[in-house]
Amino acid sequence: MDNSAWDEVEAAVAAAPYPVRSLPPDPAMAEAGLGLLGITVRSWLGAVVAHTGGLLVDHGWLRVLGSGGEGLPDVTVEADPAMGGLIVAYDVLGGHFAWVPGQPGARPTVHYFGPDTLDWQDLEQGYAAWLGAVLAGSLTRFYDTLRWPGWETEVGALPADQGITVFPPPWSEEGRDLSAASRSPAPLLQIASFCQDAAQQLGPG
Repeated sequence: MDNSAWDEVEAAVAAAPYPVRSLPPDPAMAEAGLGLLGITVRSWLGAVVAHTGGLLVDHGWLRVLGSGGEGLPDVTVEADPAMGGLIVAYDVLGGHFAWVPGQPGARPTVHYFGPDTLDWQDLEQGYAAWLGAVLAGSLTRFYDTLRWPGWETEVGALPADQGITVFPPPWSEEGRDLSAASRSPAPLLQIASFCQDAAQQLGPG
């Protein structure tokens, strides 16, 4: 695959300050996904889809979607109609990142839906810049208020398609301290859906 961005992605994975595990790709799904998205392996998104089933970043805290594997969906099926974008990653608490088309003439940017805010935030980064920052260590600061002592072991033991449900939920005043909250494994997509339902009912936190 000439001019593939995979060498750049692979180098960033190797240099990451925390563990990153690359799931094996599904070649048929990868080829179909590239066609559906209208992208090539010259882009970082295309390279991730073509060469991985997904990336499990920072002990699995973040699951970057590729062609699917180990229970993770492929990126093409994870569209978010409300945002008009493509879900490209989930975090273990049900937060999710979407690649959203910009205004006419503007490039798409990555937006984040937080399980603590129940709202979308434009990170003002394209996919490559966002993933590059993630692989360079940005998650440590980004999730500083949503982690608890020993989270690495707890999260690292989960299958790729499982997340952690928290009670009281992190968007509530009582749930701000996750070290004191009740935490248990649950299907990741179910947690993300629950967060979206809560946002519709309660509005941004």
